Amino acid sequence: MSVDAALAFRSSPAVTAPRRRMPVIDAARATALLAMASYHTLWDLGYLRLTPDNYALTPAGHRAAEAIAGTFLVLVGVGMVLMNGRGIRLRPTLLRLARIGGAALLVTLGTWIAFPDAYIFFGVLHCIAVSSVLGLPFLFLPVPVTVLGAAAVIAAPHFVHAPVLDAPALYFLGLGIGTPRTNDYVPLVPWFGWVLSGIVLGRSGLPRLARSRLGAWSPVSTFGRTATFAGRHSLVVYLIHQPLLLALLTGLVTLTGSNPQASLRGFRADYVRICTRTGGEPPLCRIAARCTSDALLREDLLREDGRPFSTPERLRAQGLSQECYANIEAAARTPH
Repeated sequence: MSVDAALAFRSSPAVTAPRRRMPVIDAARATALLAMASYHTLWDLGYLRLTPDNYALTPAGHRAAEAIAGTFLVLVGVGMVLMNGRGIRLRPTLLRLARIGGAALLVTLGTWIAFPDAYIFFGVLHCIAVSSVLGLPFLFLPVPVTVLGAAAVIAAPHFVHAPVLDAPALYFLGLGIGTPRTNDYVPLVPWFGWVLSGIVLGRSGLPRLARSRLGAWSPVSTFGRTATFAGRHSLVVYLIHQPLLLALLTGLVTLTGSNPQASLRGFRADYVRICTRTGGEPPLCRIAARCTSDALLREDLLREDGRPFSTPERLRAQGLSQECYANIEAAARTPH
């Protein structure tokens, strides 16, 4: 028996996936890429302090990021059915895994250099690489089994938590109590469940899609051809879009300067962090941060252009900070 035949897991799958590529699936990937680039632009604007807040880090921003990641992972499952739904094609599967794994390694190395305190060690590409291996048997198991597997993995975080799973070596599982500090965290649980959902969707829906007008759609316009091209090369787009965005927006911030409100809020956040780290009480640190920033603004000592303080200015700024905290601490201890 050949290696390909041994790996085919031909167990009479309930549905047969079409083998040909579908432009509509590439267009769906392009739509997800556009949403992802929009989210990353929002994140970059906040990170570079071009907007008053980093709106990508708000609850609505988190929900948007999760929806975008979930869409990508569902499409991964659909793509696995398209590639291997009639039996595993060993060489294309290994080449695809090597490309994604290599790209994930590049992301880890690049973010470790750029953001050493929050580098990406298990982001969306890492999750896709591992899920692409774990999902292979589910291409040939009965569809109801895959449905149950998807539901179990997606629901697991609501029921399974253990401090022992907070070990750094187990972060990839996503079942610990805390959340590691990283700029992109897509652990297997619950996200592998969305890949399994994509496998279910592909196995049950792709045969119908292939027979439909939508499945037979082929792009004619420049916009449609561009979209499907981006969808076919989604990995390349994923890797290059964020460095390009950061470069463009960094150039913009050097010309325009940061948003004044962002600088003020950044100062207050830094003040609170340092104040609490040195033993201050968090509520008093927050009040003192506002008091100090207001005092520095009045005396033109809170600058956006990065000009260094002279020695008298530095002493004055330190004095204002100490005065604010001392006054607030004294007021807190005074009985009312």
